[in-house]
Amino acid sequence: MDVLAYIPSPPQGVWYVGPVALRAYALFIIVGIVVAIVWGDRRWVARGGEKGTVLDIAIWAVPFGLIGGRLYHVMTDWPTYFGEGGDPVDALKVWQGGLGIWGAVALGGVGAWIGCRRRGIPLPALGDAVAPAILLAQAIGRLGNYFNQELYGRETDVPWGLEIFERRNDLGQVSPQLIDGVSTGEVAFVVHPTFLYEALWNVLIVLLLVWVDRRFRIGHGRLFALYVAGYCAGRFAVELMRSDYASLIAGIRVNSFTSGLVFVAALVYFFAATKGREDPAELQSTHGDAANTRQPE
Repeated sequence: MDVLAYIPSPPQGVWYVGPVALRAYALFIIVGIVVAIVWGDRRWVARGGEKGTVLDIAIWAVPFGLIGGRLYHVMTDWPTYFGEGGDPVDALKVWQGGLGIWGAVALGGVGAWIGCRRRGIPLPALGDAVAPAILLAQAIGRLGNYFNQELYGRETDVPWGLEIFERRNDLGQVSPQLIDGVSTGEVAFVVHPTFLYEALWNVLIVLLLVWVDRRFRIGHGRLFALYVAGYCAGRFAVELMRSDYASLIAGIRVNSFTSGLVFVAALVYFFAATKGREDPAELQSTHGDAANTRQPE
């Protein structure tokens, strides 16, 4: 069967306004963060918390998460930066892409814990409020991979295959891996758009989380655990389709290995945690400016 058209990749992922580079990857990350904060705060207020709490905690969680995500990426893909032909300085160029979700969640969780301690609110309750918002932000962030022509799967001839173009940079170099390059119009190969698969899976899990939360009113970190388990299941499947270089553990891609372990841990927490939902009074700040401005009863 002749294929009429594949999904084309964007001609470029970087635009210049004078000396300033506007990178699609960074823009989608920023949009995702804003969406997560705004929606997460609305969900927090709906549960009985105070408006603005999520933004206050994001001031801690976001920088920690970005650092953690980059560290995880560099540690699990170290030959790219420290191996033969690699440049260690590139490990600092986060704008070129490369954030590991598990490092972002782990270190971002530390930042959120600090923020929650300062506000005097329970971290598990906050996690439940922001879980769907975080996953939606992840889906939005995956669009940055589309513009970077990265994180795709094996070559394929399915109708929804993604065309990867050769790109040329200012030095005249031509390669489909040039993030700063511009498309030559020549198709290098057609692949599975695994970043798109993951983004669509994330949206489905977001809808599931919202439904479960409304139907069963779960709390104490159980909705966050369900988010983690759902994401892990999809990520494990997507990793099986990836063809790019990856560090291995016992012959298994490190992200698949991590996803499997975290999936089990999330399920254990989900079934072991306290049932029901926190009393709204528990979500009120007991420290900091919010507590000081509360009117006495």
